[in-house]
Amino acid sequence: MNISNEKIREVILEVPAGHRHLRTSLLLHDGTQVILQEATIANIVRAYVTIKTHPLKSAVRLRGRSIGGGKPEFAGYQLLEE
Repeated sequence: MNISNEKIREVILEVPAGHRHLRTSLLLHDGTQVILQEATIANIVRAYVTIKTHPLKSAVRLRGRSIGGGKPEFAGYQLLEE
């Protein structure tokens, strides 16, 4: 799915009631709603900054992996750079 700016009706960033972490909701003109967790957005931002600032890198691939037994407050499934 290619989501261009023209397809987006609005973007909402908020910490939902009863939660501690940010959620980002993309609401599309066709009624589709995509909700991304804070960790997902943080990983995308880090990859974006890496590509924009690194003198040689032109791509970053993030793969989901179960890291099990991680630090408290961190999810056991992470998007890690390859």
